Amino acid sequence: MKKPGLNTICAHVGEVKDEQFKGAVSPMFLSSSYEFLDVEVKRYPRYFNTPNQEYLAKKIAALEHAEAALIFGSGMAAISHMFLSFLEKGDHLVVQNTLYGGTVNFIKEEFPKYGIEYTFTNGYTVADFEAAIQPNTKLIHIETPSNPLLTITDIKAIAKLGKSRSILTSIDNTFASPVNQNPIDLGIDMVMHSATKYFGGHSDICAGAVASSQEHIDRIWNVSKNLGGSLSDMTVWLLERSMKTLGLRVKAQTKNAMKMAKWLNKHPKISKVYYPGLKSHPEHKLAKSQMKGFGAMLSFELIEGLDAYQFQKSLQLIKSSMSLAGVESTVISPHLTSHALLTQEERDKVGISDQLIRFSVGIEDVKDLKRDIDNAIAALT
Repeated sequence: MKKPGLNTICAHVGEVKDEQFKGAVSPMFLSSSYEFLDVEVKRYPRYFNTPNQEYLAKKIAALEHAEAALIFGSGMAAISHMFLSFLEKGDHLVVQNTLYGGTVNFIKEEFPKYGIEYTFTNGYTVADFEAAIQPNTKLIHIETPSNPLLTITDIKAIAKLGKSRSILTSIDNTFASPVNQNPIDLGIDMVMHSATKYFGGHSDICAGAVASSQEHIDRIWNVSKNLGGSLSDMTVWLLERSMKTLGLRVKAQTKNAMKMAKWLNKHPKISKVYYPGLKSHPEHKLAKSQMKGFGAMLSFELIEGLDAYQFQKSLQLIKSSMSLAGVESTVISPHLTSHALLTQEERDKVGISDQLIRFSVGIEDVKDLKRDIDNAIAALT
């Protein structure tokens, strides 16, 4: 049988068959206790193997072209479990400097407790990563497109670098989603997601995921069953339901984002737009070579003199909201939210200004989004 298409995977792979009543959707198994006599699998929620957990992992693995996957209680649970499965005392991590603030904070706060060393790269080129490698480096972690500046890292080159040094590679693929990017096809070993974002897609689920080879997933599972970051089956069922429309949602959002990026790029009150789909983006050609679409996330900076905080308060349609990737458009100020745990010096170093606004583009009509932004700017001038 030929490999099914994206929307077919979203709609059908990972369903739990309702053998009793033949329902059209997966039944929900809420039991926290299962039979252990004369069964092939001893199921328990903390073991990540209840029926709903097991089958949703199959959908995620199929979407990321991986052998296996695990789902977690949050994106941070996914990435922390992954790190702690492959790094131990005396090991070294090379990590990209343009990165989600929560990941940065986890590394800085927790790694010293475990005796794990780390180096943040000076930039995000292959040369930057190569310069940061130490004799005890065991893992290279990247994020592309990055949060919130949408920098693009050469996935294939990083994977090649890792393999040449016998170093594992991992990526945060949240911003792109498997709809727009499949890093395993480019040689990356492990792919993680904040499933709270595009997988959930409706701003009502908190979850995380890791996809990789069966060997790597087995190793992560062996640590994760001890740390206990599993996801409730109610949320697992909701997540599988939401992922049925993942392809449709993300493609519509990506199309809207391109239109909004082009419009904002010409707006007299916007000083800069960060979106890899723009030809003016420094890594536009690279993004085009490794992405199927440029994603639905962008950032922009208001001109000096316009208050970014008041601008967001003046929006009527676009919501000021902490998270991203819902069907509704949202904005945040990264210096007050995702990167608030960084110092001012750290934010300045990676280019996160007080004027920067991260824009998660939804499925609304573009004309309405443009009108809302124009009205909010007009209210400030």
